[in-house]
Amino acid sequence: MSPFFFKSRVTQFCHSVIALFTLSSSMDFPLSLPFLLLLLFSFFILNTRADLPGTWELLIPNAGIASMHTAVTRFNTVVLLDRTNIGPTRKMLRKGHCRNDRYDAVLKHDCYAHSVVLDLQTNQIRPLTILTDTWCSSGQFLPDGTLLHTGGDIDGLRKFRKFQPCEPNGACDWIELSEPELADGRWYATNQILPDGSVIIVGGRGANTVEYYPPRKNGAVNFPFLRDVEDGQMDNLYPYVHLLPNGHLFIFANNRAVLYDHQTNQVVRDYPPLDGGPRNYPSAGSSVMLAHQGDHSSAVIVICGGAQYGAFIQRSTDTPAHGSCGRIEATGLNPVWELEDMPFGRIMGDMVMLPTGDVVIINGAQAGTQGFEQASNPCLHPVLYRPDQPVGLRFMTLNPGSVPRMYHSTANLLPDGRILIAGSNPHFFYKFEAEFPTELRIEAFSPEYLSAEKANIRPNIETIPETISYGAVFDVLVSVQLPVVGIVEVNLASAPFATHSFSQGQRLVKLAVTASVPNGDGQYRVGCTAPANGMVAPPGYYMAFAVNQGVPSVARWIHLSL
Repeated sequence: MSPFFFKSRVTQFCHSVIALFTLSSSMDFPLSLPFLLLLLFSFFILNTRADLPGTWELLIPNAGIASMHTAVTRFNTVVLLDRTNIGPTRKMLRKGHCRNDRYDAVLKHDCYAHSVVLDLQTNQIRPLTILTDTWCSSGQFLPDGTLLHTGGDIDGLRKFRKFQPCEPNGACDWIELSEPELADGRWYATNQILPDGSVIIVGGRGANTVEYYPPRKNGAVNFPFLRDVEDGQMDNLYPYVHLLPNGHLFIFANNRAVLYDHQTNQVVRDYPPLDGGPRNYPSAGSSVMLAHQGDHSSAVIVICGGAQYGAFIQRSTDTPAHGSCGRIEATGLNPVWELEDMPFGRIMGDMVMLPTGDVVIINGAQAGTQGFEQASNPCLHPVLYRPDQPVGLRFMTLNPGSVPRMYHSTANLLPDGRILIAGSNPHFFYKFEAEFPTELRIEAFSPEYLSAEKANIRPNIETIPETISYGAVFDVLVSVQLPVVGIVEVNLASAPFATHSFSQGQRLVKLAVTASVPNGDGQYRVGCTAPANGMVAPPGYYMAFAVNQGVPSVARWIHLSL
């Protein structure tokens, strides 16, 4: 429970005690003070959960697959992807699209879907065909909106795949490239789009290198940092990679980070270690880069949670997870980590950047580690991280869910401001009779800004350009029921590739805006300036949100082009 929430509940409790004691004193048979305290305390505990912010809803009772990897497309569809050698799923491929897989121990002739696309408007699911193994792979959207997907296991280890999204009633599907191939096999790697629209692919199991798409002439480049931070249980997989506004990459693995120049393939800075044990797979917490704002020159990284060293080796399911978070200004002159504690220890949590600049930490467990059947005590409470608050007041506990989301679960921001929650399969195959079964349900979590009482200040984007170029000045026309009393923000949110507790390519850019000018009929004109360059916001499609008093609009997709 956050200090802010606890303080407010205690205040409410004390006021209730005084009021009820006063009322009791006027009765013919006054109640004793100890009895009153017990009565009120019980009521206080029972109503604590109901008063927590946020709401949950079940979107899809059965998606057919448990999503290990999830990405939202510019057509308001969602691509969900599992691994291919998982055995039977609960979704069949279209007739004539079965695949033969000599590496699959269960299904040599496989007619089950291992990837689907969800239409957010109708909640309909369409099966997609994936041919090679996508287990623990990586991905990133290219500037034209195509999802580039890389690596996996066995026959997918060196594969590039593409998914070019289409309208919800379209027939787009996965395309597996015969060439080029990855120079090194990529299993548990991380992708990040770069300022020129190319993609860097970092690390992977047994791959202490980086490479690029489109491939560069030198192929894979040695990256000794990943080898140096590897420990007895790895802890250097799925490294956290963030593109900073100076063009360099902040790369974190285990408990250390470096600043990497991807143009010269050189480490240009070593950051101090982060206390609190390992933070990456198989001990992963999560990481997020806070919103770029102001002159967009500063970048702050936050890393939260993780498993204790040794839990993975010992297959310990009850070792308590870390509850600490580290925060560092990666672009500062002398950066140091600032530590604070979450309300809960958490392993396998997802950090989702909201349109407001706040962060929701959701999913995961409070004990154990990543891996099949290696965690317990699901962490059902999301937590809101408010970066502008002082240390000690940044966390707020939110309304808990009821579905455990453990290993191989995902969380993605949707254009309407909700968070899509999918997946959780802590078993090697699909297993539905277990303490934590394979999870096919898809849910949505609505932050408090979507509550009904905020509807009259929720903005609506009436007009916005479909395409903008770097440094362009443009207007956004918004409408609001109540008069606007402050600055209306216009914020660009990327669509990341979420997997294994990290959203690859996630970023939020708050545009420079002018004061809103009334335009009649409850409409306001907001002057905006696009990001100066691809270091602040790489080229591609973004969700553009108008934000009024902390309440976001439904996003409109906008293309930021070179």
